[in-house]
Amino acid sequence: MPDLVIKAGAPGKDGLVAAVSKETAGWKYVGFEVYQLQAGDILSRSAEGNEVCLVLLAGKADVKVDGILFAGIGGRMSVFEDVPPYAVYVPAGGQYEVSALTELELAVCLAPATGKYAPRLITPSDAVAEDRGSGSMSRRVVNILPEQSEAESLLVVEVRTGGGNWSSYPPHKHDQDNLPAESYLEETYYHRVNPAHGFVVQRVYNDDRSLDETMAVADRSIVLVPEGYHPVSAPPGYDSYYLNVMAGPVRTWVFHNDPDHEWLFGAQQHRPDKRE
Repeated sequence: MPDLVIKAGAPGKDGLVAAVSKETAGWKYVGFEVYQLQAGDILSRSAEGNEVCLVLLAGKADVKVDGILFAGIGGRMSVFEDVPPYAVYVPAGGQYEVSALTELELAVCLAPATGKYAPRLITPSDAVAEDRGSGSMSRRVVNILPEQSEAESLLVVEVRTGGGNWSSYPPHKHDQDNLPAESYLEETYYHRVNPAHGFVVQRVYNDDRSLDETMAVADRSIVLVPEGYHPVSAPPGYDSYYLNVMAGPVRTWVFHNDPDHEWLFGAQQHRPDKRE
């Protein structure tokens, strides 16, 4: 199994700072890339056999897909602004060009597809935001490309979690192609931390503990989730942002909770160790 953490480096060719491919991850569905572009830089690519979701994490750009121009998109200048992002859907076989108008942090999310749907712009008003959890399990979720939206494979969501809180919690997994009980979805987490010199903690583990990794994850790192449960903790004083990309044989998110921690969904009086 490959290393589960990929740290971003200095911008390389075309501004690439970190990448995961199906080949490097040793799986079948998810690819993910992050670019750091300067104003005036142009990124031009073919989607080939993948559908692509271009997420403008921070900054503004002109994006052209198969001759269709989405001009001057983007709004927030940091992922920690409480504003959903702009994104662009690119079908398999499409050609796209991103021209940075400002400094731009761009996520490129990929998964296998046939080219069934047309290119489209996803605006902040299209991205459904919701608050999940309560107390120290509270976080803000923005559904950029949920299963209710047209796509063949990709599911894309971003999550902001305040310092001192837990996210992707109580722990859940989606590593069995066993519908309707559970769906198989590979997943990447792209982490940002504020302030950037901090860290978050992510654990990835399965039921028999043949996989059981607990990682201190730095800003601008990618975590791979090939299987198992995958909770995240933001230490006090450091806010967490992550972008999730998921894909599998069926485009649906049906998860299974860790039975050891499922009691957390209930009232506090149901704590297993509660004393009378």
